Amino acid sequence: MSGSGAVRSTAVRARVAARLLAVLGCVVTAKAQLTGVLDDCLCDIESIDDFNTFKIFPKIQKLQERDYFRYYKVNLKRPCPFWADDGHCSIKDCHVEPCPESKIPVGIKAGSSNKYSKAANNSKELEDCEQANKLGAVNSTLRPRSVYRPLNPLAPSRGLCLEKRVFYKLISGLHASINLHLCANYLLEETWGKPCWGPNVKEFTRRFDPVETKGEGPRRLKNLYFLYLIELRALSKVAPYFERSVVDLYTGNGHEDAESKALLLDIFRDTKSFHMHFDEKSMFAGDKKGAKSLKEEFRLHFKNISRIMDCVGCDKCRLWGKLQTQGLGTALKILFSEKEIQSLPENSPSKGFQLTRQEIVALVNAFGRLSTSIKELQNFKVLLQQTR
Repeated sequence: MSGSGAVRSTAVRARVAARLLAVLGCVVTAKAQLTGVLDDCLCDIESIDDFNTFKIFPKIQKLQERDYFRYYKVNLKRPCPFWADDGHCSIKDCHVEPCPESKIPVGIKAGSSNKYSKAANNSKELEDCEQANKLGAVNSTLRPRSVYRPLNPLAPSRGLCLEKRVFYKLISGLHASINLHLCANYLLEETWGKPCWGPNVKEFTRRFDPVETKGEGPRRLKNLYFLYLIELRALSKVAPYFERSVVDLYTGNGHEDAESKALLLDIFRDTKSFHMHFDEKSMFAGDKKGAKSLKEEFRLHFKNISRIMDCVGCDKCRLWGKLQTQGLGTALKILFSEKEIQSLPENSPSKGFQLTRQEIVALVNAFGRLSTSIKELQNFKVLLQQTR
């Protein structure tokens, strides 16, 4: 390349970085087009960043390392129910190895027919179980617009009622979170059979730059924060369920189980201290018949999205898509069960509101991924500043 060509190329990259950095500056400092407050709630993004960085992120990372939250039962062999799909990723790092039964703690075994994948962000046992933080290279066989289509073929949430706007933002936020992880843990190169993973600024720009995405990138990042608020609210609401002495995070290791529950309750105390929660009471607040119909529509559309996850070509992304979708579904279940949670018996099992271990694991890991997404967003801001 000639000297003038190199200069032009460098200048172009600098302009793109500056443009995206300006967008991230809006996201992080809650200024400019974001106007300091997220739509449909009274919370500014800067407050979420500070709360996540200093209170939530360090603790949720530790909790995800506990055995109770490291194993997730999943079926990755279901065929795509919507279109013929033969686009499975051929990269070995996209493959998920089931954990052998001998690796599963005795307290959470449920028979030899159940397959578990280890959702361990810092596991050292790579030869047997999946290291789930390497979301890396992905075959883009999932068609994002098909996720939104059940509510509105045009996707954007403008002009919809509150409940449908919320639905769109939740799924858009989930999509943004997954994309952020792909950019932050990207397969950069592979030499001598050893993959090199790390943040890819170019890929981040492609997925979130306002020009590259025709203005959609900043909106997707806002929706990520909105999704974080929804799941944060659910954690604060479900605390009474876990505060009861009859609820254990049982793995068979009494000492670790007690420590895991203590850490979980500590996180719940932090979630309660957040002063700008989303108010879920504004949803489904109309006449009872209309509210019931909207709730059912909400449930069916969400179920449809869970089925769409079977159309993801990358096994690792399919695993995390299923887990995060179930985690979000569990959060919504909690928000719509406030009365049942408040009336739980203290010293006996509940006959009303219940959470399965699968739901608990999905809820905590899904929120952990959102917490990590917001942390990674801050890292990309630093990287973009360095390329200016």
